[in-house]
Amino acid sequence: MSDPASSIRHCDVLIVGGGMAGASLALGLARQAPSLDVAVVESSPLDPSVDPQTQFQPSYDARATALAYGSRLIYEDLGVWPELARAATPIEHIHVSSRGRPGTTRMHASEHGTDALGYVVDNAWLGLNLVSALQETATHWLCPARVVTAETGSEGARVLVEQDGEQLWWQARLLVVADGGRSGLREQLGFSARRQDYGQHALVATVTTGEPHRNQAYERFADGAAVALLPHRGSHDYALVWTMDSAEIERRMALETDAFLAELQQRFGWRQGRFEHVGQRHSYPLALEQVASPVRPGVVLVGNAAHSLHPVAGQGFNLALRGLMRLSSRLAEAAGEPATLGQPETLASYVATHQQDVDAIVGFSDSLVRVFSEKGGFPGRLRDLGLAALDAAPGPRHWLAQRNMGLNTRRSSLGHD
Repeated sequence: MSDPASSIRHCDVLIVGGGMAGASLALGLARQAPSLDVAVVESSPLDPSVDPQTQFQPSYDARATALAYGSRLIYEDLGVWPELARAATPIEHIHVSSRGRPGTTRMHASEHGTDALGYVVDNAWLGLNLVSALQETATHWLCPARVVTAETGSEGARVLVEQDGEQLWWQARLLVVADGGRSGLREQLGFSARRQDYGQHALVATVTTGEPHRNQAYERFADGAAVALLPHRGSHDYALVWTMDSAEIERRMALETDAFLAELQQRFGWRQGRFEHVGQRHSYPLALEQVASPVRPGVVLVGNAAHSLHPVAGQGFNLALRGLMRLSSRLAEAAGEPATLGQPETLASYVATHQQDVDAIVGFSDSLVRVFSEKGGFPGRLRDLGLAALDAAPGPRHWLAQRNMGLNTRRSSLGHD
């Protein structure tokens, strides 16, 4: 490594990215390994002094995340679920169907002895509560700040951080890249990701329906596209995720409100009555992206920086969260010998365990994409039969619900795995 600047700060773990993934990991480390010196670098301005309980103003257009029931258990362990639950919308029922086809399956929380299959939470609400909890710990919160450059090796990582117009070197035993790859740090450090483009985009927005949601979510397939509606805050509001061929996205993003709602109505149907309003629309391309080996001496990639999935199964962040808690547990075990934190041998068991989870969820999500992207013919009829059989078979339906809830593996939080 090159010579450091004259002024340098030291820490055990430096996390780049203070969003939902980075903040969750930092809080996990604060709970499991309080002896470790942890710093978080976040580029987006966020006042850590804001009290989410008194100053948070929910927006109709807020982006939201579907948390599996297993993720709720993790946040319970971290001590933040009671506050998160105040603005979390439970998903008590899920209805999966194909438009104009007979195949349908339904899942209910009551079948599994839980009060919900999952929860829909505003990203801003989740982030503010995580940061608020971190303020009660010894975690260094560097925000807004950005990484100018970074070097890693057997001795750890050396990272140049710019904050308030000043640059300062940080020496960390382990660098954790949790910024989703948006900063380019992943590529700067020499990691490359395999990308499989699905030729689809996701359109996300908040919509209001004539009928109340009654805590029911929908996944509706038609002509190779999927419309997912997740109950969100208001009794008639849904978080919409509409996946479609990339050739359609620009046209639908540009539609006037009435025309857009008419097309959505035609795709989804009338189970929730008339679609009455849609908020600001956003879109992003869909691809399966994975880094073959997310660990090198002194650095580990987590969350979307390591893997990103198609949203059809709603597993992306839930998978990442389980991995973050596995990593936190492993670092807590090694806290007595902090010099070893960045060594691949220390992280080998974390990588092996989490990779099994990643492989299972990636295979599951990718299979769903392929099965439900078929627009008709024999694959479509086979899919319809599968949905009908699943609805009539409690055993397989229970297995599928447990997987979606994140309960098909042992708990991955605070030492449980």
